[in-house]
Amino acid sequence: MSYESSRRYLIVSPCRNEEKFMRRTLDSVIAQSVRPALWVIVDDGSTDATPQILAEYAAKHDFIRVVPRKDRGTRSVGPGVIEAFYTGYETVDPSRYDFVCKLDLDLDLPVRYFELLMKMMEDQPRLGNISGKAYYIAGDGQRVRESISDEVSVGASKFYRMACFQQVGGFVRQVMWDGIDCHRCRMKGWLVGSFDDAEIQFLHLRPMGTSQHGIWTGRIRHGFGQYFMGSSIWYMTASAVYRVFQRPFVIGGIAVWWGYVKSMLTGVKRYDDLEFRRFLREFQWLCLTKGKRRAAALTDQRQAALWNPPGVKR
Repeated sequence: MSYESSRRYLIVSPCRNEEKFMRRTLDSVIAQSVRPALWVIVDDGSTDATPQILAEYAAKHDFIRVVPRKDRGTRSVGPGVIEAFYTGYETVDPSRYDFVCKLDLDLDLPVRYFELLMKMMEDQPRLGNISGKAYYIAGDGQRVRESISDEVSVGASKFYRMACFQQVGGFVRQVMWDGIDCHRCRMKGWLVGSFDDAEIQFLHLRPMGTSQHGIWTGRIRHGFGQYFMGSSIWYMTASAVYRVFQRPFVIGGIAVWWGYVKSMLTGVKRYDDLEFRRFLREFQWLCLTKGKRRAAALTDQRQAALWNPPGVKR
């Protein structure tokens, strides 16, 4: 079987007040060995120099298109980010592109990043949603890999085969959108993952989960997201214990667990898809009993028969 590709890819970048980091992202995309056919950058009501910087780059590069939104008054992680993403995505005709990437403007990408992701997908038709691994520079100057499991892609750089993105229904407009989409891909028989090959490792200039209000707030938000997604209390407790021994030590695991339990006690509404939640808990049980790598392999093998996207030659 084969998947025909013209290597036309679309990037959509929601951003708000990114003047500190965005030039590094802009320059690293411009320097790509294979540039995007179109890069739609949605300015989500920035109040700093972001609009001026975007105008400067758009004037120099015709593949960059800026879409402004009104200032909502604050950064909104989760629903706000995805609303901004769709503000940009809905300005294009998806049928013109083979791939789509949701890309944050606080990253520094290696020069062959997108070329190699497309090559991986061309070599393996079932790959539908992938990324490289994200690293950040710690306070002591060390280069540290973010805690992202191999069986999911990194939310800051979601590279999709367009057929996969459309088949799974895109992103949910809530916190944990970047976990729900990976599980929905796997449900449909697609392969999902993040890969630590040296040529596709990238720098996250604002470390994942730190939040604009600090690490404690960011980790609590993650716990809420896990509850919304449908994770079980047993899985979250095991996950929180594991996180105690990762940076930021102790506090990270406690905050995640409290975010989950607080959401449970206050009756927060959950993702309204019972089939998805059953699939998720079966997968998480396998993770607890077999390990994540083995759980992903077993699930991918089981779901292979359901993989039936358009555009595939068998």
